[in-house]
Amino acid sequence: MGLFDRFLKGGAGTSSNNNTPKPKKEVETFFLDADSSGSMGNVDFMRRSNTIRRTFPGTVDNPGNKEMVAEVASMEASVEKLSDGMPGSNPVEAEVSLNAGIPKPVKKTFAQTMSAAELDQRKKGSAVGVNVTGGPAAIKMEQEAAAADITVQQQINRGPTQKPGAIDPFKQMAKDLNG
Repeated sequence: MGLFDRFLKGGAGTSSNNNTPKPKKEVETFFLDADSSGSMGNVDFMRRSNTIRRTFPGTVDNPGNKEMVAEVASMEASVEKLSDGMPGSNPVEAEVSLNAGIPKPVKKTFAQTMSAAELDQRKKGSAVGVNVTGGPAAIKMEQEAAAADITVQQQINRGPTQKPGAIDPFKQMAKDLNG
């Protein structure tokens, strides 16, 4: 017994024995047809057939665009058009080659020695000095500067030979820095 049961039943002095059974309502029995009884939504919409067109790119072996057109309904599907080379179409007979797995022989090339004269001749090609600012005159000046650097390097290297680990060059450098 709940807290508010006494107030809802008409007071505290009422007894539970006075409850009389209520007569049941008569229920009408009816049946729905198959389309109305389902909760699928619009059945006519689902039963209609749809045409689906799909396109695919070709491959290296089978170039060109591929197309598949299918008629699809809720209970059945059928393919109306299928391009050649698509799965399910008539297979194309491939040519059978007896040496398909055998690679072609490799052409062997060997490096050959080149003489200094031939190397100089190849260096004089038309592409040498094309994109140099100043043109051929600048190239000639660079060659002269390089030749002058070589002579200076030869003079420096001709100095007296010293024992390994000698610090005389460092002493000379310190004298030059100090003054």
